[in-house]
Amino acid sequence: MASALVRPANDRWIGGVCAGLARRFGISANTMRLIFVISCILPGPQFLIYVVLWILMPSER
Repeated sequence: MASALVRPANDRWIGGVCAGLARRFGISANTMRLIFVISCILPGPQFLIYVVLWILMPSER
């Protein structure tokens, strides 16, 4: 079962959003970070969504 959508306290790079999403979907945090970086090449609001999630996702602490 996947865990709640929170930013982890111990596996943070910039805001912990990718690590939180990776934990929620059961994949590696580095894989999620790679997916995010590759998605930034495509047109769309990826960076804006990241910032919004950073603000809205509660911290694990």
